[in-house]
Amino acid sequence: MDVISVIRTKRDRGELSPEQIDWVIDAYTRGVVADEQMSALAMAILLNGMNRTEIARWTAAMIASGERMNFDALSRPTADKHSTGGVGDKITLPLAPLVAACGAAVPQLSGRGLGHTGGTLDKLESIPGWRALLSNEEMLNVLDTTGAVICAAGDGLAPADKKLYALRDVTGTVEAIPLIASSIMSKKIAEGTGSLVLDVKVGTGAFMKTIEDARELASTMVALGTDSGVKTVALLTDMSTPLGLTAGNALEVRESVEVLAGGGPQDVVDLTLALAREMLDAAGIKDADPEKALADGSAMDVWRRMIAAQGGDPDATLPVAREQHVVTAPQSGVLTRLDAYDIGVAAWRLGAGRARKEDPVQAGAGVELHAKPGDTVTAGQPLLTLHTDTPEKFEYALQTLGGSYDIAPAGTSFTANPIVLDRIA
Repeated sequence: MDVISVIRTKRDRGELSPEQIDWVIDAYTRGVVADEQMSALAMAILLNGMNRTEIARWTAAMIASGERMNFDALSRPTADKHSTGGVGDKITLPLAPLVAACGAAVPQLSGRGLGHTGGTLDKLESIPGWRALLSNEEMLNVLDTTGAVICAAGDGLAPADKKLYALRDVTGTVEAIPLIASSIMSKKIAEGTGSLVLDVKVGTGAFMKTIEDARELASTMVALGTDSGVKTVALLTDMSTPLGLTAGNALEVRESVEVLAGGGPQDVVDLTLALAREMLDAAGIKDADPEKALADGSAMDVWRRMIAAQGGDPDATLPVAREQHVVTAPQSGVLTRLDAYDIGVAAWRLGAGRARKEDPVQAGAGVELHAKPGDTVTAGQPLLTLHTDTPEKFEYALQTLGGSYDIAPAGTSFTANPIVLDRIA
């Protein structure tokens, strides 16, 4: 077996054999296949796709590259959630403690930013002292004592995916449906959770731009999970406009704490509650009220214990970028469009994301929104505030924001998309 023949098979629109898939995943994990060779194969998969048999085998090979976890010793049923990535998507932060406050155990293995989308671990690392890297023993201890843990997948859990995940971010292959599905499901199946709710984003700020592609991805992942004995449900949710009023690491943590305190933007609250209800139902918990758990402070209590258990200080002041730049409305009227992708690219260019897998991110960088589609604005009022430690990045970020919004004449009617577009089970 050699990597060139594997690349050529997929380049020429052939079907990879089980033996080819098993070999290339194992060889890449061991370093026999180089990054540039795997990136060529990933691009061939992006362009030519994989059938269901190939995706299932690729996922199984990713799982087989490492260990599998087991939560049978826990006294609570386990429920996990995964988002395919969006702009301003801080939902995991309030969701994990909320579901834990309602009686489930939430072993949330999360990742870092991919392209224009933010990463949960990057956000949480803006909290002083907080640690993403936990041993399996530490993870189980945090989960057992607080009910929720958000951390990086350990080196032993689907190590092939850890390498490929970082490579996809910097080689333009993030959007490949087979690679998205296998990446997500290999970790979730190996993780050992009993149930899983998938948040599949749809729109300009998502990797799936159309409802048809989102359904294909959701159906593929639901089938992979169900066939592996994990109760799996997917919600298709809107990502044409950023979630909430912030896109950036510390900015989104601050907004998440507002949600846990009973406030925060309505779209973030609505999606958090919708996903919480799905997770609790999948875990078999029927009598819990997540809305009450937000209102009475019990979700906030779990958040504080969870952050502290991972070395973070829940009372610490979050980082603030040294420089700000305000973008104002050029005219009065109704804001009818605020493009999620453009906002995500601007946040990335300001330092909230990375261009190479080894790049650091700025904790305080990002974009703050002062209006959402449907709001009435007046000429000269702030629309966006850009945050960065490196002011020379402002011009680079502003290049992508020139056509990122539309303002219609006053009185123009506007109907927003529902936050949940469909459900796949």
